[in-house]
Amino acid sequence: MNTAEQLEQSEKYEEAYAEYKKMLVSKPDDVEIFTRLGHLALILDKKEDAKIYYAKILELDPSNILAHEQLLDLFINDDKFKYYLLRGNMHALQQQMSFAKSDYKKAISHAKTPEEALPARYLLAGLCEGQEKYNEAIDEYLRISDYDDKNSVIFLKLAELYEKTEGIESSIATLERGKKDYGFDDYDEVLAGYYIRNSQPQKALDITQNPLTKARALFDLDRNDEGYEVLMTLKDKQGKNKIFHSLLAQYYFQKDMYEDAFKQIDEYAKLEPNSALIYQMRALIYEKQNDAFNEHLNWGKYNIVRGDKDVALNEYMTAYRFNNSDIDLIETIAALLEAEGDKTKASEFYERLADIDPKNTNALQKLAEFRESIGDDGGAIDYLEKLKTIDPRNQYVADNYDRLVNGNGNGGSSLMSFFKNIFGSRMR
Repeated sequence: MNTAEQLEQSEKYEEAYAEYKKMLVSKPDDVEIFTRLGHLALILDKKEDAKIYYAKILELDPSNILAHEQLLDLFINDDKFKYYLLRGNMHALQQQMSFAKSDYKKAISHAKTPEEALPARYLLAGLCEGQEKYNEAIDEYLRISDYDDKNSVIFLKLAELYEKTEGIESSIATLERGKKDYGFDDYDEVLAGYYIRNSQPQKALDITQNPLTKARALFDLDRNDEGYEVLMTLKDKQGKNKIFHSLLAQYYFQKDMYEDAFKQIDEYAKLEPNSALIYQMRALIYEKQNDAFNEHLNWGKYNIVRGDKDVALNEYMTAYRFNNSDIDLIETIAALLEAEGDKTKASEFYERLADIDPKNTNALQKLAEFRESIGDDGGAIDYLEKLKTIDPRNQYVADNYDRLVNGNGNGGSSLMSFFKNIFGSRMR
């Protein structure tokens, strides 16, 4: 046990306090030492020192609940602004967001000046954004901008939020205002990105210093060879950059060099395998090649990745019209229909799948399940027998075959079994 701890246990608090302060010289970021100092400062009625020590703990360990609680006790009568600000932070740490929101608003109401209220407003804005209450977040950032107009981050946050609410044009107008009125140029690349996405490539080209953005702007302006030259200056450095490969794919696409475009898409897919852009790029190439089947197949995959299953299903159905024998496509359509609850329609595609691939155990099992679900035990047994022949050890067959056969007498439908039970010998 060190000297400070011995003194503390002996209730020699002043001496222990002095020893812990000496220890900070060699351990200036030790949370435990600050915790001991804060505790002793409270015992010795050194409240201002205690505030400093517990505040330092929060700098080192922002989620420290003990420090929050001690500071709340210290500020409850001295400073309502800091009290509610800290209480809001503690509630946010505890995932009690509605309480945190209320506390931040109370902190703002107790601030002595608008400038003092800014930390609470920033936290409130961030909390609203996290709750997807974007308009409330915008209101807070606008209030912040009245008193912290030299912070370019405010304009960046507003641009993000406006894109989610009013559209990309409002984002651009916000950043342009920050650039014009306050001279901000540290977000030119962000603004250039917005210009690209808003089909304003010339404006992007005018302000960007990023070679990849320059190349994209040049391609969008149909200045393909210039864009290619820019990309080639990066060839040795950007081989593992997914954006480089997507732009090179765009160049080859616009030059009708489709095989080369596909190769670049494949390189992109190695770096970003779950990106919807992979399928979008492929769909556009297949469209140019008049390959309707693969075009709609890839639009289907594109919408699956984006989470829009209804649109994806429509695209897959369109692809099916051009090729009704693709096993993967049929299986995908059947699974989507089943997931939507349309088991009858799904069974039609599983039947098609079983016709094309008679040994497809998944299709046979799904059809057996469907037949049983509509009361056609005989039909279910037929599919189970096919499964049994193909895969004698199939677990689904083991679990269900005997049950269905025994429950069904000689294997007829459940409806036939019902009539036998009712009419007995009359049906012989």
